Amino acid sequence: MAGSLIIRRARPVPLTADPVAQVVDVLIRNGRIAAVAESGTAAAGFEDTGVPEINADGRWLLPGLWDGHVHLLQWARLRSKLDLSAAESAADLCARLAVIAAADEGDQPLVGFGHRSAVWPDLPLVADLDAVTGDRPTALISGDSHQCWFNSAALRMLGLPPVSGALSEDDWFAIAPQVERLSARESEHDACARALQDAADRGVVGLVDFEFGDGWRRWPHRFAAGLDRLRIQVSCYADELPQVLAAGLQTGDPLDRSGRLTMGPFKIISDGSLNTRTAWCCQPYADHGDHPGGDHGQSNQTPEELLELLQRSRIGGLQVAVHAIGDRAVSAALSAIEASGARGSIEHAQLLQRSDLQRMARASVVASVQPAHLLDDRDVAEQVWPDRTDRCFMFASMLQAGVTLRLGSDAPVAPLDPWLAMAAAVHRSADDRPAWYADEALTAQQALAASTGGVAAVQAGGRGDLVLVDRDPLAGTGSADAARVLRQLSVGLTVVGGHLVGGPLSR
Repeated sequence: MAGSLIIRRARPVPLTADPVAQVVDVLIRNGRIAAVAESGTAAAGFEDTGVPEINADGRWLLPGLWDGHVHLLQWARLRSKLDLSAAESAADLCARLAVIAAADEGDQPLVGFGHRSAVWPDLPLVADLDAVTGDRPTALISGDSHQCWFNSAALRMLGLPPVSGALSEDDWFAIAPQVERLSARESEHDACARALQDAADRGVVGLVDFEFGDGWRRWPHRFAAGLDRLRIQVSCYADELPQVLAAGLQTGDPLDRSGRLTMGPFKIISDGSLNTRTAWCCQPYADHGDHPGGDHGQSNQTPEELLELLQRSRIGGLQVAVHAIGDRAVSAALSAIEASGARGSIEHAQLLQRSDLQRMARASVVASVQPAHLLDDRDVAEQVWPDRTDRCFMFASMLQAGVTLRLGSDAPVAPLDPWLAMAAAVHRSADDRPAWYADEALTAQQALAASTGGVAAVQAGGRGDLVLVDRDPLAGTGSADAARVLRQLSVGLTVVGGHLVGGPLSR
């Protein structure tokens, strides 16, 4: 049900060069913005005493924030997994796990997350994990979610054949939902409710969910059970594409009666990841060695298969979201998009050929990027792509070429935190080192504009999806200070369709 609300004495944040009033009142009626007027003026509609009011008290006003790439259930269940992100080698991780297993003598499976083996001096081997976990099923998911290291007990439990090392890409994705269930310490409903509320408290009004499985069937049940605070766009993968097309669903179609739950894009994973060295590249990896993707990474489809998938989705009315991290994968995705006439996004676009920037712009392909990844991948890229790091995370170049940017997190790979994503895009460093290729950084205004789901201003006719923050997000001077301001902002209120859904002013 659409809501109505008056917000008084708010300061709009300019996301474009157009001037904005200093202090405004906003009227939301039936879920949409009915009027925006300078505070203190006798504008029509604001005298309606039947509409609830919020005094912004000079807080800064923004359109609601979107996360363009989330795996919601994986993110929601992250806190029930062991945090192994600090492990510096396979031997170090095994030593840490031995301590954990000794302190917890239960028989529940051990499920961990967060290790990044790309810069390890040793390989993750099943035998080494067996030595410290014995018969207790153990599954350790890499920080990029593209690999899982099992012990023999877990392989047997899951009905998998013996292997010597970690499972990557399709072999891992096929069983990922089963492993997620192993780590469950709370119900799916409770985990999702907590994750959605946390997102709302950070100013998020909507997200694109790329969870594996039949989310387009499951999400209506979640909404009916009360998980309906945010706007959700639900993707599908190739295994569900025939059923989605048979149901006649197109991108943007409602999946329930709320108006907040809609069909999203068709997701295609066209290559792998940087940390597993399976991202498909034009030049070989500097240290390719004995890795799943060989010397150049891997493509998951032939050109003909990729083109056919895009043609089917276009004919069926589905936009596409093509996962492509390596520059060869991005180029191949663009060729298939050009040939098929498909619309949509390239997800990640982490490494690009400069000649492909204009191709993306001409094809109106959205670059759906996750800036926080560069904080984690900087050192890995310097090791495996030392001759091409100037072409990594080319955010400024994309904008200059006319490419539309959409920011996201890829949670659980990075936290579902739009302020972290914006800060990473603005100051490309997570520590005291200088920004990594500072010429590719965004301004705070550009980062904000890429985080609002395409909404450029709070204006009449728009959705009643708004955020109030405690200070001016554009107040920083210099990239480091601008990033600090963004990271330290406090959200006072999040509004979706005129309803108070997040922040202390909503309680």
